[in-house]
Amino acid sequence: MTGNAPTFATLLLRVFLPFALAYFLSYIFRGVNAVIFPYLERDVGITAGDLGLLTSAFFLFFAGCQPVLGVMLDRYGPRKVQTVLLAMAGIGSALFGLSFSLGELVVARVLIGLGFAGGLMAAIKAITLWYPPERWGLITGFHMMAGGLGSMAATLPIQWSLSIMSWQGLFFWLAGFCLVTAAILFVVVPERGTPKAQGTLREQFQITGIVLTDGFFWRIQPLLTFQQVAFIASITLWIGPWLRDVGGIADRDVRADIQLYTTATMTLGFALSGVLSGAFRRVGVSDFASSTLVSMLFALVCAWLAFLPSFQPVLAWLLFGFLGAYPIQYMPLLARSFPAHYAGRVSTSSNLVVFTMIFALQWAIGKIVDLWPRTATGYATDGYTWSYGALFVLQVAGLLWLFLSQARPLAEARPLAAD
Repeated sequence: MTGNAPTFATLLLRVFLPFALAYFLSYIFRGVNAVIFPYLERDVGITAGDLGLLTSAFFLFFAGCQPVLGVMLDRYGPRKVQTVLLAMAGIGSALFGLSFSLGELVVARVLIGLGFAGGLMAAIKAITLWYPPERWGLITGFHMMAGGLGSMAATLPIQWSLSIMSWQGLFFWLAGFCLVTAAILFVVVPERGTPKAQGTLREQFQITGIVLTDGFFWRIQPLLTFQQVAFIASITLWIGPWLRDVGGIADRDVRADIQLYTTATMTLGFALSGVLSGAFRRVGVSDFASSTLVSMLFALVCAWLAFLPSFQPVLAWLLFGFLGAYPIQYMPLLARSFPAHYAGRVSTSSNLVVFTMIFALQWAIGKIVDLWPRTATGYATDGYTWSYGALFVLQVAGLLWLFLSQARPLAEARPLAAD
């Protein structure tokens, strides 16, 4: 695509949709354990702690490779990087289907996580290459909507698929989808004719250091991290056990229905996040202020799940899904607050912090739940009270730090039109 500016349809078909399809698959893999966990308990004999470790293993290499990923995205472009990673996810999915022990499942899950490490970051890089800054938040929200649709697919559709195939067969099919998507990305997505990142690899890694030591980055990052830990850890795993053990819903299909409704509100939240941020800007409320307001409301919903679980639990989860989607608008805000050629490293540095903590705390939730003896139907409710109570307290601490810190952006955020 050279010469005249590409049309909306061209950007949709050749840039947005291929990356959105990859992100759709990423969320299926993130959330599938929330449905298949009874089969893993039955066939592999895993505990709550094991389940937390297995699910969080997705985020281990996902987090660890973020600094390298940021440099690769800025140096080689999102098309090439995402194609290679998706092929790796396909290999990991096939290995998951061939696994019969916790150790084998963890290794396969790590490979899957590595394969989807660029699901959001590669897309954000492509968005910054092809769309004007005033559209970054809007397009990022629509991209996140594709992830929400993946989360929806990881609920009732996955539960239905297990009625016609084994969980092992399911992962073989998912491996094939990964490879097909990788081929689509490689063939369809064009290269952007912009200068490549300059300097040696060492100099480019030093930019990651600049981002990770920036005061404004760390003003936002603790709250964003704790909010995303609660959000992703629940959507990808703990909502299923919570509904069984705290909500008392024994029927797997009913649990899958509620998970579907929750991910549907999450998808709606992602789709509207960019639209709402533009509406807030038109009435004089900044992206920073609107994201922080919604984060406060989300923290209160976590307290609801911890301390008032018997009061309208389905409504609580619906609000959890909708409100938890909005704070992703912190990401384009951070990207605009650094020089444009830092874009890949800003987003991957944020992901490094977020997903390292998700790996640790999702596992920790399982360990906390395991502190109480198992009941006849699952895990004791006290473990969930303490876990979600802790997530609420961490978010309150992040909010306090956000208000107390006076750090300013490294570069003045590029002004946005009130679209």
